[in-house]
Amino acid sequence: MIVGIPKEIKSREYRVGMTPAGVRTLVEDGHRVVIEKGAGLASGLPDEQYRAAGARLEPSAVNVYEQAELIVKVKEPLATEFELLQPEQNLFTFLHLAAAPELAAALLQRRITAIAYETVQTNDGALPLLQPMSEVAGRMSIQVGAHYLQKEHGGKGVLLAGAPGVRPGRVVVLGAGTVGSNAVRIAVGMGADVTVLDIDPTRLAILDDHYGNHILTLISNSQNIEDEVKRADLLIGAVLIPGGRTPQLVDEKLVAQMSSGSVIIDVAVDQGGCIATTRPTSHDDPVYHDHEVLHYGVANMPGAVCQTSTFALTNSTLPYIRKLAKLGIQQALAEDATLRRGLNTCAGQVRHQAVAEALSLPWQE
Repeated sequence: MIVGIPKEIKSREYRVGMTPAGVRTLVEDGHRVVIEKGAGLASGLPDEQYRAAGARLEPSAVNVYEQAELIVKVKEPLATEFELLQPEQNLFTFLHLAAAPELAAALLQRRITAIAYETVQTNDGALPLLQPMSEVAGRMSIQVGAHYLQKEHGGKGVLLAGAPGVRPGRVVVLGAGTVGSNAVRIAVGMGADVTVLDIDPTRLAILDDHYGNHILTLISNSQNIEDEVKRADLLIGAVLIPGGRTPQLVDEKLVAQMSSGSVIIDVAVDQGGCIATTRPTSHDDPVYHDHEVLHYGVANMPGAVCQTSTFALTNSTLPYIRKLAKLGIQQALAEDATLRRGLNTCAGQVRHQAVAEALSLPWQE
């Protein structure tokens, strides 16, 4: 199979779809890899490494899309890339279609077989391709939040670790999944006062067993959310419905009751966000104030730590890419239920129920 890797064009998206080691593995498997020149430079991966691994370098994304049977990316195609997609081409990347109706329409119109990293799901419900980036985003959320809590960056001037005789900053995490648990890990490490809420007592029990009295675990309900959000210095949105639009847990009225200079990091923004006042931003212009609360809504947070993220993502995606290339798309989907759950569109139809419901479109198995 011919696998194509174009350069990412989303604002300050420095990751690349595959490392040279991943390319080498595919070439050793007997496949061809074409990659756009300069695709890995921002991640510290020069063209020479890809060439040495056996890839063919192409001068533009057009050349990559025209040749490739399977396009491997990091982020969803942007509007300027829609026309590059070849009819009935195969696409493997993060898509987040629940919040991207224009992209969904383009994929359906071109009859693209699109498999989304974020909906590839194992029998036990795990999300193996979303997990590494969720781990990165969760850890980054506290790092970024601590930065913006500084007065000079628009925050209230709170140090998460506090100081002798001074209380630490209060961090409230909505969701105890991969993003939330990694946010808790860093927040505890920084010495913050940490509260985490989730609807699943089992997830809370795991965190409680691990951190003991270093954190407060609460069942997520409207009363507990209201009580904790109002006292938060840093609020982390870490809620996920695989493939679906994120439920809104914090309304605008509640945001207005947060103290001036508090910070919101809504990691769920790429699925619509779990906080009413959240809107997508970019690394170029990451924050804005609403009700005197600083909001950070960058949808590709891991792109800022691109070298770590690129290697972590390739480690997870490569086994699935190898299977798709070896067996062909249809056979791989037929034989692997984990991959099949990742299928979002095929032959002009939506193939994922949660995506279809979010977009108010019909779907087929």
